[in-house]
Amino acid sequence: MGKTFTETFQILQQAYGEDCSSRTQCHEWYERFKSGRTSIEDDPKSGRPSTSMDDDDVEKVLAVIRQNRRLTVREVVEEEGICKSSCHLILTDKLKIRRVTAKFVPRLLTDAQKVNRVTVSQELFDRPNADENILKNVLTGDETWVYGYDVETKEQSSQWMETFSPRLKKKHVRVAQI
Repeated sequence: MGKTFTETFQILQQAYGEDCSSRTQCHEWYERFKSGRTSIEDDPKSGRPSTSMDDDDVEKVLAVIRQNRRLTVREVVEEEGICKSSCHLILTDKLKIRRVTAKFVPRLLTDAQKVNRVTVSQELFDRPNADENILKNVLTGDETWVYGYDVETKEQSSQWMETFSPRLKKKHVRVAQI
């Protein structure tokens, strides 16, 4: 049309008002079309193509995790052939699961054992009030603790769990020797 950039920008502002692109952006496009460009499509970009996550990839990852919740991201990547960042996003953002390690507890007690511990502790706590000479009956000795060896570390026991799932418990065995 033979218009200058300033004239073209004023026409664009009249046509689009507040929705008009910035002056800098309009000038960039003006120069592109002035140099012979005819398309408004973006130029192809150099470098590595972006990866996409489709529902098929999400289903594959979900199936693998359901088979074995102890797999690491790296192991899922090797099995499914998707990139590590996509796999991590699928697990954390799409599936909303996280890697949780088991919580070590001294012993896993039944409800009856817990009640028995409370009862015995209360009796021992009340005994000095009933018998003033109780400390004369206490027998002491030397004690050595031997800890059981656990083949699986805390990290090795970690699993993928839903966000609000209860934390796993892992029994830690101790053996006392007198």
